[in-house]
Amino acid sequence: MKRTIENEVGSNHSLTRQRILDAAETLFAEKGFEATSLRMITAEAGVNLAAVNYHFRSKDALIDAVIARRIQPINQERLAMLAEATDKAAGRPPELEDIVRAMIAPVLRLRQRDPGVGRRVGLLFGRTYADPNEMVRPAFFNHMREIFRPFTEALRRALPSLPPAELLWRMHFGVGVMAHTLAGCDHLQVISGGLCDLSDVEGVIERMVNFICAGMRAPLVAQPGRYLENL
Repeated sequence: MKRTIENEVGSNHSLTRQRILDAAETLFAEKGFEATSLRMITAEAGVNLAAVNYHFRSKDALIDAVIARRIQPINQERLAMLAEATDKAAGRPPELEDIVRAMIAPVLRLRQRDPGVGRRVGLLFGRTYADPNEMVRPAFFNHMREIFRPFTEALRRALPSLPPAELLWRMHFGVGVMAHTLAGCDHLQVISGGLCDLSDVEGVIERMVNFICAGMRAPLVAQPGRYLENL
């Protein structure tokens, strides 16, 4: 009997934590991290502030938990796809398209598997680049550390002629394309009057892969001053 009660208590705690995470994710995605208060989250989740403090202790810890819940499985899928690309190359450098696809496809395919969650995650990840909250970017990039090195190394092998600084610039621009697409794809559907079919997830992925790879392969252009000499 005692074990049954303990199990029920544990289950209730788990459900409460889930409701808080779901509510926070929805509000962070729609309103932004800075504009969302704990009071708004408790109202959305139907819990009191004590429950939030019990499970997360602070808004910063809640932000980290919301990001971690989504980014960790996506990163595992990214690494699995990168490993497949490396195996397929059989000792040669992986194909650039396969590397870029491994980075962007998992997060975009989430929208295909679960449109509601995928849309929120897209907005959430897009906001990590635009939200002024000082906790958001460090939390997001802390969870990105596990994929930064393997993807950077794969890109170096695929593009051996690029100087290190130039490679990082181009990676930065590529991530910007992904973040903008995730955060602003609904606007494109409105602006295009439905001409751009965002439900065609695989089509969107391939367009992004082609666009990013073209930029990654672009020739080096001499800049004013000693830019290229210092790379």
